[in-house]
Amino acid sequence: QVRLVESGGGLVQAGGSLRLSCAASGNIFSINTNAMGWYRQAPGKQRELVASITRTHITNYGDSVKGRFTISRDNAKNTVYLQMNSLKPEDTAVYYCNIQFSWGQGTQVTVSS
Repeated sequence: QVRLVESGGGLVQAGGSLRLSCAASGNIFSINTNAMGWYRQAPGKQRELVASITRTHITNYGDSVKGRFTISRDNAKNTVYLQMNSLKPEDTAVYYCNIQFSWGQGTQVTVSS
């Protein structure tokens, strides 16, 4: 079992930036062998992949955030980050950190127009 603790959400104006962090603890084998990712869920919509990153820093992004968001990972700290730039109102959602079958509690990101 892996515990994930997210931080960094908040309210920002369109065009602004936010940085999310997710610290993992617990099953070290799972942390070291699995990709970590960020998902988001807006009201009335399905949860969708935002970005993921392997331990060797191979990244994958959802089409809607390519060129605006950057995922990174600090293996020494078991932490993954999501730098979000040029935010749009449609980025408003609860953002969840994920590794294998574990999920964080979610952090709200609200982008005002």
